[in-house]
Amino acid sequence: MKFVFPPLPQTVIPVRGQDAVFPVNRIYCVGRNYAAHAVEMGHDPDRDPPFFFQKNRDNLLPEGTDFPYPSMTGDVHHEIELMVALKSGGTSIAVADALDCVFGYGVALDMTRRDLQAKMKDMGRPWEVAKAFEHSAPCAPLVPAAEIGHPSEGAIRLKVNGELRQQGDLNQMIWKVPEMISYLSDLFELQAGDVILTGTPSGVAAVQRGDIMEGEIDGIGTLRVAVA
Repeated sequence: MKFVFPPLPQTVIPVRGQDAVFPVNRIYCVGRNYAAHAVEMGHDPDRDPPFFFQKNRDNLLPEGTDFPYPSMTGDVHHEIELMVALKSGGTSIAVADALDCVFGYGVALDMTRRDLQAKMKDMGRPWEVAKAFEHSAPCAPLVPAAEIGHPSEGAIRLKVNGELRQQGDLNQMIWKVPEMISYLSDLFELQAGDVILTGTPSGVAAVQRGDIMEGEIDGIGTLRVAVA
């Protein structure tokens, strides 16, 4: 196959304790998946059907790299999230079979240009300019499910400059990981390499240049990112 110009390199996520890396396909993000966060954003926390948006795979920012404060905004928010990485996919996946698709888990951030998101909401337009900008998904290395199982509970927290901003538990997710995978598979054909960001607890807030964000999910790992 001859390309008209060299293709971009494959986006990958390191795997803790392994030389092999995880090749990324698509990134799906679920919105308002913690009741307290839904309330703080002005929405009803009832268990309505989940909704999803996407980031681009090259939005991933590996740990050890600073998050550059993006353009066209003055209100960038942190959102700490559990990251789920799939080793297989398909369509119409049953909830009972969904965890068989999971390779591993990690800690990630869904960085959001909140002012642009609010503008898009007011205009009834998509959120890509708020969510899918460069470097908007800092992430830590993955931890294989073969090592830690499939966590359904565990504290999730984020500190900024040592101050606790976000705190919750994975058991507070409105839609659990198997349900998200099953629901997504009715909308899309899921593939090996797909990544799901599973929503954020309450406490989202703005960051400034020079801030240090430190995220942690018990039993999974940590993530440290500086805002450049």
